[in-house]
Amino acid sequence: MTPEQLKASILQRAMEGKLVSQDPDDEPASELLKRIKAEKEKLIKEGKIKRDKNETEIFRGDDGLHYEKFADGTVKQVDVPFEIPESWEWVRLSTISSKIHYGYTASAKEVGNAKLLRITDIQNNQVNWETVPYCDISLDKLPNMQVVKNDILIARTGGTIGKSFLIQNVTEVAVFASYLIRVQMVVGNVSDFVKTFIESPNYWVQLQEMSMGTGQPNVNATNLSTLLIPVAPIAEQERIFSRIDELERNIQQYSDIYQALEKLNKEFPEKLRKSILQYAMQGKLVPQNPNDEPVEVLLEKIRQEKQKLYEEGKLKKKDLEESIIYKGDDNSYYENIPETWVSTTLGNIGVWGAGATPSRSNPKYYGGSIPWLKTGDLTDGYITEIPEYITELALEKTSVKLNPTNSVLIAMYGATIGKLGILTFPVATNQACCACQPIPPVNNWFLFYYLMSIRRHFIDSAEGGAQPNISRIKIVNTPFPMPSYTEQARIVSQVEKSFDLINLLPE
Repeated sequence: MTPEQLKASILQRAMEGKLVSQDPDDEPASELLKRIKAEKEKLIKEGKIKRDKNETEIFRGDDGLHYEKFADGTVKQVDVPFEIPESWEWVRLSTISSKIHYGYTASAKEVGNAKLLRITDIQNNQVNWETVPYCDISLDKLPNMQVVKNDILIARTGGTIGKSFLIQNVTEVAVFASYLIRVQMVVGNVSDFVKTFIESPNYWVQLQEMSMGTGQPNVNATNLSTLLIPVAPIAEQERIFSRIDELERNIQQYSDIYQALEKLNKEFPEKLRKSILQYAMQGKLVPQNPNDEPVEVLLEKIRQEKQKLYEEGKLKKKDLEESIIYKGDDNSYYENIPETWVSTTLGNIGVWGAGATPSRSNPKYYGGSIPWLKTGDLTDGYITEIPEYITELALEKTSVKLNPTNSVLIAMYGATIGKLGILTFPVATNQACCACQPIPPVNNWFLFYYLMSIRRHFIDSAEGGAQPNISRIKIVNTPFPMPSYTEQARIVSQVEKSFDLINLLPE
């Protein structure tokens, strides 16, 4: 249950008379309604309000059902939303209000003779009157539009339909905007209870039933006046308000715990993935097999393959230079690797190269058949589609290079630093991507997961101002903990099984 659902449940129970106990010594709500009726008659005689010809009276019949008596004397059964205690009464909103009408049509100004309260000025049931704009209103219209204490304002259209605000203090002369409906109570001490009802679930159910319009739903003053509202005895209302105030503190505590739990649930899968990767790269995810081919043999195979690539002209001489990082070096990210592993560098285990961007001013370079990848195309998984293509001419005339299938890509610039991908077809990239063609027997997915495990390091080590970046040099000099080829495969298999299980976790 969300905090919002908990509060709604509390308010619904309050409106059903189930939040606090009834006291037989309380004056029943029927006596309150009698006083309201007498006060309305007084206001009518004084010419302050007009008699509502559509006003009705709701009462319980001897059969326990509710009936509504109309001005012409006819009586019809009325379906009330829920049962309430015997000391309570059902009424239409019009019965307990003196006026229900629309606001003032005016343009907001910096200077005027009245503040113009708009729905946008109402946030979390509060108004900062200092930021409310002004408007001009003639003195003859002001009395009918000026908001006073205990007024309830209700939005009548659009996305804010039904949103309400109880006026409790007004620091300046103020009127309300035309897309608000003002409800004025006959007696002020009922306003708080009506406002509480307006925040309860049944209010929204009734509002939805009476809302009109498809593109932009709205409710008019006439429909709003027919709202069915339960009225509790005044003494019980006070007990309800006191109880709600007490529970508000509990709701806030619940909300804090709920939000923390939501955050934990949201972050847990990603934290679990990171933990799995860390264990994997420390040699703790799968057991070592003493029968595996020694990693030194693996390194020798890599050296031989790099020498072959150099002799074929596919590798520069500087890329043959090899550096070995021994366990305990300060720049090793995973110092506590198993005895059977070797800490080398990323530059030693593959051919790394950054991409390039063919000149945009030459239309002959674009729209060809060669996929050209940008960092936004990286998926942290297989690359299966790329939206932009370049031509053979661009490949021939510029420094763009084609990276073979199964190459591992990593983003080097800006917000995408550390984003990864593995090619499922040959692709060229822009200069913001660095591509690695792992030298067998290095498992490209093992390299992929290692790069993912140290993504935070790359992000934190990025340099530059508006668009921080990491360089190819920084990447190739990064330590790489290397197990045997068969252990690499076991680790990749276990990581993928673990990730599949994480994906099954409920969101």
